[in-house]
Amino acid sequence: MGSDPIRLREGVREAYSRAATCPADAHPFPVGEDFARSLGYPPELLRQIPRASLDSFSGVSNVSIFAVIPPGATVVDLGCGSGLDSLIAAQRTGAAGRVIGLDFSLPMLQRAICSKRQASFTQLGFIQSAAEHLPLGAASADQALVNGIFNLNPFRDRIFSELARVLKPGGTVFGAELLLAAPLDADARANPGNWFS
Repeated sequence: MGSDPIRLREGVREAYSRAATCPADAHPFPVGEDFARSLGYPPELLRQIPRASLDSFSGVSNVSIFAVIPPGATVVDLGCGSGLDSLIAAQRTGAAGRVIGLDFSLPMLQRAICSKRQASFTQLGFIQSAAEHLPLGAASADQALVNGIFNLNPFRDRIFSELARVLKPGGTVFGAELLLAAPLDADARANPGNWFS
């Protein structure tokens, strides 16, 4: 893949799509319910989440737990994957709110949509979209959840610009990301596998 940003992003899409289609297989990143528990998602809450979302969950934190999500809020879940954070956000907004989950992996979204049907949330919707080109109006959301996508997308500046565009004045981004303790050497930076771990 080299350093071509389009090919890097496509490699990420393929890796996360494989996690959705075959979650029990080995992946270059953690996947599943046990991993969600290790991040601090409450077990009693996870018991309410459909298997389609739990089995292929991947993220870096329990962002939908620590985020401030008031009833009636409009929430964007950017990089929603199989929908765990979106489902939790929909519970927290209540029927008067709105949650929009966006992801670029169709297999992940198919799991999220399946879970939405099982949970019967009318205030929850999912859209296939690249994070740097959001199909949302300006100032249309109160909050955004971002659970570990910045390290996976080479177009970070555009993602930040899109978040600023879609949030209402005073809106908040609740995000989590893995950070390096020290810069990677040139060989490690050139290794495409380091985009997934």
